[in-house]
Amino acid sequence: MEKIQNRGQAAIMLAERLEKYKGQQGVVLAIPRGGVPVAAPIAKKLGMPLEVTLSKKIGHPFNKEFAIGSVSQDSIIVDDRVDVSQEYIDSEVERIRENLRQKYKLFMGDRKHIPLTDKVVIIVDDGIATGKTLEATVELVKKEKPKKVVIAVPVAPYSAIDHFRGMVDEVICLLVPPFFQAVGQFYEEFTQTSDEEVISLLKEQDKKM
Repeated sequence: MEKIQNRGQAAIMLAERLEKYKGQQGVVLAIPRGGVPVAAPIAKKLGMPLEVTLSKKIGHPFNKEFAIGSVSQDSIIVDDRVDVSQEYIDSEVERIRENLRQKYKLFMGDRKHIPLTDKVVIIVDDGIATGKTLEATVELVKKEKPKKVVIAVPVAPYSAIDHFRGMVDEVICLLVPPFFQAVGQFYEEFTQTSDEEVISLLKEQDKKM
């Protein structure tokens, strides 16, 4: 089974595939926390600012691990086929949004959001599993009318790649394994990324811009 060594190696390989965007007006948007160590070297190589984008899945009331939708700071996606009360969804959205606001403040501090209008927006994560979180991010990004939306990830199942190709301008993925269970199984090293590491990488990229 083919594997990627770690997030650092994934970043180098993805940056090579994204080289054509160097010098263009763009923003690299990382999905915390694991997407930030992949996105930071890409932003550096392309000479683009690095920012985080936050969204979180809505868990089913009887099984929190099962995603029935996702929420970003101002967009919501809910699976229409799921029989869950609107009251539950509304309360979860409110709770999750408050959590996302706090996280955004923690990661971004006093930095202002970079407008995405007419820019190349490269959304980066360390892999796609269900794709619910990424879907909310794409919806959020599209609201700002960017010039182009690109998804760059090290690993994802074919179904997710196929789905997102219909939503964005380009999907770049290093590994599309036939038997996919979890993102971590395709990395030699897949350690947890800490909040401190995210903050440090964002500050480092700020100094370079």
